[in-house]
Amino acid sequence: MTGVLDDVRVLEQGTFITGPACGMLLADLGADVIKIEQPGTGDPFRAFKGGLYSPHFQTYNRNKRSITLDTKNEADRERLHALVRTADVYIQNFRPGVAEELGVGEARLRALNPRLIYCSISGFGPTGPYASRPSYDTVAQAASGYLKLLVNPENPRVVGPAIADAVTGFYAAYGVLGALHERARTGRGRKVEVSMLEAMSHWNLDAFTHYYSEGEVMGPYSRPRVSQSYVLECRDGKWIALHMSSPPKFWQGLANAIEKPDIFQDPRFATREARIDHQEAIIDLLSGLFKTRTREQWCNRLLAEDVPHAPMYDTNEALEDPQARHLQLLVEAKHPAMGEFRTVRPPVTFDGERTLHVRPPPTLGEHNGELAAMLADRRNGE
Repeated sequence: MTGVLDDVRVLEQGTFITGPACGMLLADLGADVIKIEQPGTGDPFRAFKGGLYSPHFQTYNRNKRSITLDTKNEADRERLHALVRTADVYIQNFRPGVAEELGVGEARLRALNPRLIYCSISGFGPTGPYASRPSYDTVAQAASGYLKLLVNPENPRVVGPAIADAVTGFYAAYGVLGALHERARTGRGRKVEVSMLEAMSHWNLDAFTHYYSEGEVMGPYSRPRVSQSYVLECRDGKWIALHMSSPPKFWQGLANAIEKPDIFQDPRFATREARIDHQEAIIDLLSGLFKTRTREQWCNRLLAEDVPHAPMYDTNEALEDPQARHLQLLVEAKHPAMGEFRTVRPPVTFDGERTLHVRPPPTLGEHNGELAAMLADRRNGE
């Protein structure tokens, strides 16, 4: 399959997640993403059990080439500048001011390539009272109000994956694509800036809309109560999720599946509003019932009644589901040095074609030889 961005070259001087996630999303669409890393150590996310190929690094660095350059070194900086002249996009996620210190600030790179899309990712934005503060995933989730929607007040601890990091990378790629589209019309590059605080505040849009339109401060149970969402343990210790929403037919189907067709005679469950107000009572009722059958038995019953549900899979189960296998979500490749690499394919399909080919994440400096040859060919061409 030909990638929709196969004529785009991206230079990514990113570390950890936000910058690499942006680069990966563009690479998944076919862009030639060259990851620029520090000699010897590379992206700090590489470090793992004495090696430089961690699962964290692999997650956000597939479909890229890796080269090593020390931009504090004059010769390496010249090599980078030569690459910039060939590039369409440059991505960095340094703290504000660091890029300028390294000689890769926007003004310097734009002087080399006026058509360059320069993407700068930060924690709190380039200016303001918090601009110089360090920011990581949990910091951005908390500052945007999002973390308060995830933490269980009865057991307050941070839960889940790195949402803010990945979301910020997504928004950065979204900005880059918009700038590339505009450049096709105007011929001019743009500076694209996004901070983790801005990205997560936008991601948390529903909570802010509720507050500013209705004065409601949402909590961790607000959305699940209104959407009537449940997670329930089954007899075999496996879990199932229900999202009942508002259509009465789903509730009637659930009543049939649990063999309680008269449940709506109880005033606590008779209307949508009543069910929202008495969700705890529904949880108590369903929790006891669902422990009487296995997850597979409940899935069969709910499917027969067209009730919105899914097994609450562990990671080792999810991609083995028949629908996931049908969609070919799991793809494989082999790195010549690191061996088998398995990952989830890009989710977007173009003209019915899925992207099933993936390039394994590169080892540090794996493509230094290609860089040298590319720059030599460019010099000879001039």
